[in-house]
Amino acid sequence: MTTPSPASASTPRTRAPHVAHSPLLLVHDSWVEAIRHLRAMPRSPELLVYAAVQPLMFVILFVYVFGGAIVVPGYDDYRQFLIPGIFAQTVVFNSAFTGVGLAEDLTKGLVDRLRSLPIHQASVLIGRTLSDAVRNVLTFVVMIGVALLVGFRFEGTLPGALAATGLLLAFSYAFSWIQAWVGLSVKTVEAANSGGFIWMFPLTFVSSAFVDPASMPGWLQPVAENNPFTTLTNAARALYNGRDAGSDPWIALAWAVGITVVFAVIASRKFAATSRR
Repeated sequence: MTTPSPASASTPRTRAPHVAHSPLLLVHDSWVEAIRHLRAMPRSPELLVYAAVQPLMFVILFVYVFGGAIVVPGYDDYRQFLIPGIFAQTVVFNSAFTGVGLAEDLTKGLVDRLRSLPIHQASVLIGRTLSDAVRNVLTFVVMIGVALLVGFRFEGTLPGALAATGLLLAFSYAFSWIQAWVGLSVKTVEAANSGGFIWMFPLTFVSSAFVDPASMPGWLQPVAENNPFTTLTNAARALYNGRDAGSDPWIALAWAVGITVVFAVIASRKFAATSRR
């Protein structure tokens, strides 16, 4: 009988360094992480409820309270102008779940347990952002139903509507990486919740989401017009309404890709630095 050597008996089994960086391993581990978060979703149905209630509130407030007082040049029906802006705002706001979820996992020590497993470390962040992207799709389906109930209509082509929806979800995924960095940078869930939302309010309101930037004070108009959220909203609005979107869809896509790449790198480095503590 062969007796294992002391070295082999005492050395823990780990993946080889070259395997740990395998793209296939990254895809597999990210998928497993995403499924883990999605399976936990039914145990917290209130999160989906809150995510759906927020756009309902904005629709009711702006359509039925302010809609009669807001006139947008080129739009006879304010709902056709407003609803794409609410779509954009809601999917971007929903990205905050990423930061809050990561902060909660850090507080509970779950991230430390994941680090002890022989998995690709980047999969922790990728799996989280992918699961939140799926949750965003579910919320978006509810939003479409509400929009149709209040009188919004897709006046453009089906490919145009699909392209607009894809842009909105791509922007939301990009912002999830910003929120991942926020969640890793704070020490409490409460701080992640506050830090994740506070900067998104000026980003979404100082834009073309709810009013024409031309109606804003002169000094604020350039800020609103050059806001990447304005580009996203204008692109989605034009595509949903069957109007000429110009170069806005491509610029919005470039913003989404750029934000994703930059903050994926920043968040990953922050995660690595946090794991050395």
